[in-house]
Amino acid sequence: MSEFEPARLTVRLGAIGANWRECVRRAGAAEVAGVVKADGYGLGMAPVARALAGQGCETFFVARLAEGVALRGVLPRARIFVLDGAQAGAIPALIANTLTPVLNSLAEIAAWSQAGPGLDAAIHIDTGMNRLGLPPEELATLAAEAKSRLKNIRLALIMSHLASADDAASPMNAAQLSRFRAALAKLPPAPASLASSGGVLLGKDYMFDMVRPGLGLYGGNPQNEKPNPFAVVAVLTGRILQLRRVDKGESVGYGATFRAARPASLATVALGYADGLMRAIGNRGAGAIKGVRAPIAGRVSMDLVTLDVSDVPGVSVGGEVEFLGDTISLDEAAAAAMTAPYEILTSISPRVPRHYEERP
Repeated sequence: MSEFEPARLTVRLGAIGANWRECVRRAGAAEVAGVVKADGYGLGMAPVARALAGQGCETFFVARLAEGVALRGVLPRARIFVLDGAQAGAIPALIANTLTPVLNSLAEIAAWSQAGPGLDAAIHIDTGMNRLGLPPEELATLAAEAKSRLKNIRLALIMSHLASADDAASPMNAAQLSRFRAALAKLPPAPASLASSGGVLLGKDYMFDMVRPGLGLYGGNPQNEKPNPFAVVAVLTGRILQLRRVDKGESVGYGATFRAARPASLATVALGYADGLMRAIGNRGAGAIKGVRAPIAGRVSMDLVTLDVSDVPGVSVGGEVEFLGDTISLDEAAAAAMTAPYEILTSISPRVPRHYEERP
């Protein structure tokens, strides 16, 4: 960190590449796409996508049309799928930017078919999420009328999404796999995709022709009950602004929710909920100074957080505190905030400068 940066998010692009290669190793013959929606899970879509493309990734998934347009400017030759589908107002921009919509309904299939012959599209089959994708009754109609409904569409992919891939023991995984196979049997032949990061860890039955890792690329553990096979990507640090001593019984922060049980040393750090540090980690989470954890004392405020550093050696004003990285894992940070790793990453504010490293 420079002296002018009170906080920093370091993104290890080399680790993203290593995580993509780990997915390649596990995926066998299946293509490994890169999910870079939500600004590359908050880490910066452009540098993340370039890093993945440098490893050989050729296919990318985004959620929004605007994300697809932005990514097209970064990777002119990549294949880019847009998960939001083909809403009527979006169709001209999808075509102009050579983006492939993931069609979620018969209405979208009809609109895309009418847009012109020979346009690529994916079809999303709902196998149990009940979120996006063709429900069973629309799948039945499409299966019965596939020749006419798909005559102008080049079917690039048939996909679905697992609801419980984070739990390898969940019976939902096998149920959705069975439903997906049944759906594929009813539709014209096309490449198929079911697995995201968690699905990649479920084994070869879930690989099909393409996998779509997201969280794993960014260092998260897709299955919390197992060791994390992915390297740390994001390191969030803040600088110590002030040190002080307090007597036993003194309070810290808004609401006086922390009271010192003994004479204590406190460090106030330039990172708060306006930077994406979850307010829920007050009195629950921790920071780390040179690998030594220090508990958060009191509430997280907008720009600051305070740590009890009584048992941490070598603390000094200007020193760095890690809130996410090699000592405080993404999953640990999420558990302290009572949320998911996805929210931890995507909540890091643009106020925190991003720095990119090539090393793993």
